[in-house]
Amino acid sequence: MTSSALEHILQKHHRDAYLWARQCCSFDDDQAKDVLQAVYLKILEGKAKYNEKSSAKTWLFSVIRYTAIDQFKKEKHLEPLELGLEIPDWTEINTEEPMNYEGLIQQLSPMQAQVLLMVFYHQLTLEESAEVLQISIGTARTHYDRGKKRLKQMILKTQEQI
Repeated sequence: MTSSALEHILQKHHRDAYLWARQCCSFDDDQAKDVLQAVYLKILEGKAKYNEKSSAKTWLFSVIRYTAIDQFKKEKHLEPLELGLEIPDWTEINTEEPMNYEGLIQQLSPMQAQVLLMVFYHQLTLEESAEVLQISIGTARTHYDRGKKRLKQMILKTQEQI
């Protein structure tokens, strides 16, 4: 694929790519910008190649996801639970806003959150989401169904508290 064709793909999907990077980085804007910059460099330097087996958006989302994972590993953001970190309870949601959807989504399992965000926010199909996440379609459907049910429960519980 030519450099100009790659640049066209990146320009066309830039907004969605940034939003996906932000979601892969736990909604941290600075981290998302760093990841997206690394992704664009990988692509333009030929380290990540588009083989046209899937849609350009699906391929780009895969590159973003794995770059974000690699960056977290390099920066060692993962801390063991023995350090006394508390797992946030979904009832401790900031209710200053009518509804803190980002907070609710972050409380889902990572796989459930990623599948739901790709399907609802980025208009990818379950098949495309499964391809990005490199899981089977059945597994993607399971995470999708369980994530929707859990998110609904959290939204209803939050609405009761407001």
